Amino acid sequence: MGGFSLWHWIIVLLVVLVLFGRGRISEIMGDFGKGIKSFKQGIADEENKPASPPPARIPAQPADSATPAATEASKSEQP
Repeated sequence: MGGFSLWHWIIVLLVVLVLFGRGRISEIMGDFGKGIKSFKQGIADEENKPASPPPARIPAQPADSATPAATEASKSEQP
């Protein structure tokens, strides 16, 4: 139950090369490199983006004004 030896890794590499072929692996690695480059560019663009203005604030209602639902509930409780 130990780790893999060098021969195991060589056999795995040969099986992968047989299944995918040399051209397909280089194509996959090229796409992987483009993805990493795009990711780094996106992170850089996010850091350089100017700060957006703060969100609009909604003024709070005074405590003495009741909401319509509370007013209806208080009317139904009156005898």
